[in-house]
Amino acid sequence: MQPARRARRGPAAGCHNLPESCHGNAQMGLHTGGMSPDDLRIWLNHFEYHAEHPRCIPGGLDDVLRPEERRLIASSIATFQLGEQSDGRTLVRAAERFARARQMPALVRIIELFIREEQRHASLLRSFMEDHGIPLKSSHWTDHAFRRLRRLAGLELCMCVLITAELIGNVYYRVLASATGCQRLRVLCRTLVADELVHVAFESQVLLALRAARPAWARTLIRWAHRGFLVGTASVVCLTHRSLLRHSGHDARTFLRLCLAQYDFYLEPVKATLAAAPSVEGTRSPGRG
Repeated sequence: MQPARRARRGPAAGCHNLPESCHGNAQMGLHTGGMSPDDLRIWLNHFEYHAEHPRCIPGGLDDVLRPEERRLIASSIATFQLGEQSDGRTLVRAAERFARARQMPALVRIIELFIREEQRHASLLRSFMEDHGIPLKSSHWTDHAFRRLRRLAGLELCMCVLITAELIGNVYYRVLASATGCQRLRVLCRTLVADELVHVAFESQVLLALRAARPAWARTLIRWAHRGFLVGTASVVCLTHRSLLRHSGHDARTFLRLCLAQYDFYLEPVKATLAAAPSVEGTRSPGRG
């Protein structure tokens, strides 16, 4: 049995500012190909609250980045900063088409606030880089490839590409934090991960909702295609950020394992079942498959 996963997919616990609690409703509270109004209200409440009360990096933190640390992280952090600063127009247009067809206007507002939060991450990274003389990047082939992929189709593919980047980013920022003694950078990485864990919860609920209406064989095919895409993308990150990963004690195998663990937690179906126990009436309670 896997208690953590079971708890994650359980019903909402009544706290309206904890979107993780509604993640389990992705396959229970659906319209065809969408999410329930209650799901959307919870997410909108979360993103509106954090738009007004964003997580901040406290002042007064140790901000010493040693020269060898700067050389190690400069190119790597600049690539991820570039990826965070998308204007999100393709995603917003896809969300508008989807929401208009299903009368779900709140979805568009959620996506807009979500993108604003991503842009704030880019601003936080840029501020740190400028303070430490780390040059910004205006382009990188991996960022270009991701942007091209998001333009190919509708909301589902956009969210698939986006969540892949964020799942890998959650692992990357932990690696980056472990590679430095700079307290400001370590807190910055933890702040980004805190926001992006919620982003991934939202994105995974959307994807699970979109896929729920498909036949089982199609869901299986999509799931394996998505896993393959994540493995391929994480392998590229391993190659292009290998110095940082190696310094932090990660080889390609460990990095891929961590990325796949993130994918499995959010997007794989729950395989565990609860131990069957007699009910009050003497019948057995069915387990979840």
